[in-house]
This record gives sequence, structure tokens and C-alpha cells, in this order.
Amino acid sequence: MKILSTQVLLRNELEQLRAAGKTVGFVPTMGALHAGHCSLVKRCVAENDVCVVSVFVNPTQFNNAEDLAKYPRSLERDAALLEQQGVALVFAPTPEEMYSPEEMNHTFEFDFGGLDQVMEGKYRPGHFNGVVQVVSKLFRLVQPRKAYFGEKDYQQLAIIRRMVKVMDFNVEIVGCPIVREPSGLALSSRNERLSADEKQRAVHISQVLFESRNLAGKHTVQYVQNWVVEQINAVNGLQMEYYEIVDGTTLQPTSVWDNAVGCVTVYCGPVRLIDNIKYTTTQNQ
Repeated sequence: MKILSTQVLLRNELEQLRAAGKTVGFVPTMGALHAGHCSLVKRCVAENDVCVVSVFVNPTQFNNAEDLAKYPRSLERDAALLEQQGVALVFAPTPEEMYSPEEMNHTFEFDFGGLDQVMEGKYRPGHFNGVVQVVSKLFRLVQPRKAYFGEKDYQQLAIIRRMVKVMDFNVEIVGCPIVREPSGLALSSRNERLSADEKQRAVHISQVLFESRNLAGKHTVQYVQNWVVEQINAVNGLQMEYYEIVDGTTLQPTSVWDNAVGCVTVYCGPVRLIDNIKYTTTQNQ
């Protein structure tokens, strides 16, 4: 496995691999890797001749400087983990390598088709501009056949799919299921910042979401939405930022259960955690 820090070195490696007829898959990450990331990497390794992983804490998608500063960084540990998974190339650039000063100081513009006006986009203005900015740059650089994203970041996945369509990238976007701890807590790099007590409280987020599936279909969407908010806010140390039940395709609020997805963001102490749950008309899944 090779760790590369410049675009030129990465391009040169990829040119040689493609000249040898190799197919390239790609997993973009911000590091602090866990089993959720590994599930994406394993699938990428299995479905492509070469797996490329980027490890880059992207500053343009943070609207909170403190959050950016505290985001865990562990390239040495991440690299060791990726080598075990069979990754061929790791791209670990600096912000200066990825962006010009002008790009760093101006908001990237993109037509989100309304996907950025709800949930994360509403509470983190500019966040998805930075996401599209960096992923589009990485796609142009890596030119993968397939790229892998986790469904935990449900809104991000929908926006990446739109980006591929609008920008006409020739890449298949593969969404991979949420990976959870045995407790049910969705795996996240931010979990590293939770104390033992906070982690126990955070488990209630997924527990409430799972329970809410038993109410869906028997009650209105609004009833279930209110119930989830009340249940999570009742836990000491948890503070709901939003819980929205939306159409799984448009991400707009819905009043019907068909194709409904519940997306939540909760503060556990100072740590901001996200999760989601898919509802079905039968509620047997």
C-alpha cells in the first residue's frame, strides 16, 4: 500500500494502474476510521481491482471552527487499518494541496435542487457546498468506476447522487448500510469524543428510532415525529436538534409512510451525532 500526499503522485499511480487494465474503486473519508468505514472499504476491495481511499479532514464543509479543530485525526492508525483491508492507495493531502487560497475563502456554488434546504443543510449552512466541492475534486482526480458512501449520512448520499447527475460524472454511487455497535449506536468518528457515560446515553437515540418503527403505520407521521422528539429529549444529557420524517428520495417532509425516512441529529453533551431509520409500509424490517 502506498500513502500519497500530492495530486501529481496520485495521478501518476492511477495512470499506471489503468494502463495495466485495472478498475478503480474509491472511498472518500475524513479519517478516524472505524468498522463503518471498513465495511465500505471491504466492499470496494471486493468489487474493484484497486481500492483508493482518501483521508482528508475537509475544512470547507465545517461551519464551526471548534468542530473542525476537535475532529479526530489519526493517519498512522488509519493507514495501518486500511493496509489490513487490502487498500492499494491512500491519498492524504493537506488543505493547501487540495485548495487554492481563493477556493478556501469563497463558498463553492452548486444547484442542490432544494436538497440542501432541510435538515443538515438548514442547521449547517454551507456544509454541503464544501462536501460537493471536495468530492467533485476527488472524483476528477481519482476518476473511479465506483464510489462508496455510508447511508448514515443519508442526506449527503442523496446530494452526492445529484452531484453525479448534474456534473455528469461517469461513476456509480454505491450506498452501504449503517454499521452499528452491539448497543445499536451508529458508528461515527465523533463517538471517540464521547465519555463512557455519554456513550450510554447516546444509545437511547437508536433505541428510540427502532421503537418508532412499531408506531409507524398505526399512527400519523406527525404523531411519531413528536413522540421521537419527546422520548429523546427526556433522556438527561441528550438534546434534540431536529428530527424529520422525510420522503426518502426528495428529502422533503412527508405525511405518508411510503418511502419515509426518519433523520435525526442529537447533541450528547458537546458532541453532535446523526442517525436515521427507514420506515416501511409493513414495518417488518
